[in-house]
Amino acid sequence: MSDDHVDRRLAAVLAADVVGYSRMMATDETATLAALKHHRQSVFNPAVAGHNGRLVKLMGDGALVQFDSVVDAVNCALALQNARVSDAPLPEIVLRIGMNLGDVRFEDGDIYGDGVNVAARLEPLAEPGGICISSIVKESIVGRVNALFEDSGEVQLKNIDRPIHIWKWRPPRPTAAKSALPLEKVDSMRPSLAVLPFENMSGDVEQEYFADGVVEDMITALSRFRSFAVIARNSSFVYKGRATDVRQVARELGVRYVLEGSIRRAATRLRITAQLVEGATGAHLWAEHYDGSTEDIFDFQDRITESVVAIVEPQIKSAEIARSRRERPESIEAYDIYLQTMVNFYVDTPERNQAGLTLINQAIALEPNNATYLATAVILLMQRGTLGWKLSGVEDPQALCRNYIERALSHGHGDATVTGICGNALIQHLKEYDRGFELVRNAVAFNPNNLDVVNFAGVANLHCGSLDDAVTYFLRAERLSPNGLGAHWNLTGLAHVEMVRGNYEEALVWARKSMAANAEYAPCFWMLIAANARLGRMEEARRHLANLLAISPEVTVASIRAGQAAKIPGRIEPILEGLLLAGMPDA
Repeated sequence: MSDDHVDRRLAAVLAADVVGYSRMMATDETATLAALKHHRQSVFNPAVAGHNGRLVKLMGDGALVQFDSVVDAVNCALALQNARVSDAPLPEIVLRIGMNLGDVRFEDGDIYGDGVNVAARLEPLAEPGGICISSIVKESIVGRVNALFEDSGEVQLKNIDRPIHIWKWRPPRPTAAKSALPLEKVDSMRPSLAVLPFENMSGDVEQEYFADGVVEDMITALSRFRSFAVIARNSSFVYKGRATDVRQVARELGVRYVLEGSIRRAATRLRITAQLVEGATGAHLWAEHYDGSTEDIFDFQDRITESVVAIVEPQIKSAEIARSRRERPESIEAYDIYLQTMVNFYVDTPERNQAGLTLINQAIALEPNNATYLATAVILLMQRGTLGWKLSGVEDPQALCRNYIERALSHGHGDATVTGICGNALIQHLKEYDRGFELVRNAVAFNPNNLDVVNFAGVANLHCGSLDDAVTYFLRAERLSPNGLGAHWNLTGLAHVEMVRGNYEEALVWARKSMAANAEYAPCFWMLIAANARLGRMEEARRHLANLLAISPEVTVASIRAGQAAKIPGRIEPILEGLLLAGMPDA
């Protein structure tokens, strides 16, 4: 076969081998083979299938797997190394894994080429239970995989004509649950969460694997959030099959919040329940159930993960804010100041915005390189600029905002919320449309389940991209968290889209929903005023204008125009024309 007809492409390759296989076979061949077979059936094969891998071949105690996505490949390797099979008296199977991304030749069901050769040479360099990857793999997963790979320098591999820079992931050292920090000792730390194994209430062992898969997916997705820490699977899964008190679990693992749940099957129907519990009190903060079919089990698994993950982060945020106000109002720690800032963050009035800026600047003074605090200041400054509120005591608010943006991006690489806020501010406040839009795209890639980021993507598309994409993001936010913090943002965004499209009645529907979520959000008033004016309902339009002026007495059409993105003028002009019709001062 000529090379013209050979399938060659870039692919990720995973090479795995069992540690100490020859010694195990010499000690007890029958038990070793049984353990290897059990590991492949219960751990290896499900992990490969669950991460879209293709098992190319088994080689005694080794395996070669190909992936189209390098992120899937690394997540599969992490899932394999974090899995534990506790079926004593079978010997424990421990793997070494090597990974590379490179040119691969596909022929007669096998794979060849540089991508394969390097992966095979990296595998022996991994620690038992560890992973060794090439630098091209490391560069491809930055901000996309939640795992720490340590720089291990360059190595010269056998039969490879160039040095390879390698990175290693080492397995966490096992620690007994009783040695974890007690809950009271972590109160000054960032919030932390444990996701317990979901209880299988159907008695069907197949649903056991499904439930574990759901939990593993949730842990992986929740680990993308930088606002709280998630306990690793190998720590939380020690409670599998045990009747436990959530408060005791929280104390033993040293976490403030616990996510637990169950799975039940009836014929072809599946029901998953999930509850978020406060560790100190055992109080339920949120609970929901999800129904699906065994016929679409993988789609159902993805939907459950998306829905639960998207709601857990704002629920923890709300609980932390309430905890700070209830328990430690006098604290001067930077994190507590940040939480007190968040009390003002979602209100969107000039006074509360100013109060938030005063607080967050105190936190920045204590921790000047904290990307979260810097980004919080950015969005508060952006609110003032886009809503036309003057900032007293600051000569150049835009220069200050730019300074905070660059510092936040420098110290918060890979943080979806930080990246999304900075991108949004560049679009709306500093008019750097292309850079801002690209940053928001990156934020979605970093964490597609972050509700704030979903809203940022909607706003970015509203001002710089596709209206259809804006609607998709805003509706996704509304579906995932219809009554959550910041719901008025996506609802007003939907009203804005309908104003641009000339659908004024539809715009009013969304604007009224936004008003119910936050009765003091100025852009929502813009939609109510402009839509009613466009429909000839001048009395109603003027009533809303009077309410807006009571909140923001200095607002004018000119100040709104100056504060809004203008890459596509047709996106804001229909609203401004409606405001003029209703009698808002032009300047």
